[in-house]
Amino acid sequence: MELPEVGLRPLARADLPLLGRWLADPLVARWWQDDPSPDAVEAQYGPSIDGTDPTAVYLGLVDGRPFGLVQVYRFADEPASLAELAAVCPVPDGTLSIDYLVGAPADRGRGLGTAMIAAAVARGFADHPDAADVLVPVVAANEASWRALLRAGAERYAEGELEPENPVDSRDHVVLRFTRGS
Repeated sequence: MELPEVGLRPLARADLPLLGRWLADPLVARWWQDDPSPDAVEAQYGPSIDGTDPTAVYLGLVDGRPFGLVQVYRFADEPASLAELAAVCPVPDGTLSIDYLVGAPADRGRGLGTAMIAAAVARGFADHPDAADVLVPVVAANEASWRALLRAGAERYAEGELEPENPVDSRDHVVLRFTRGS
């Protein structure tokens, strides 16, 4: 499948109201448990915008228009997540991860999320030359998410129990893996 042409640009404060609307969307809120209120969005994403949080946060763009959000981070910067994932599968030094969402319902099902994932993985590898892997744990029931990762070039790497973002979800997760050069 040929992916749509997408770009990435760093999240800016002017984007926070749009992000708040996306986070309030029922499908996004189902899987992405961030409070969509303006103060909470500022508290969550402001540090990345200011550069005081090492997580890189980008908007996915199609034809210059934002359609989604993707975060790229090192597991080493998230020690609790690293420890939990390491109990399920090997996590090589320098391993990255991503989180992503497609904001508006009209932009879903068009391959934009898959293209944004591929762009974020490429950007992560470019920005972190010592990283050989991107590991992405996903609730097993979130089939649309792990299928998008597979379409973007990931392989299934592991399965196991992890704490879900949403407490209504099962602990069953799949871990998808991108490797540098694949």
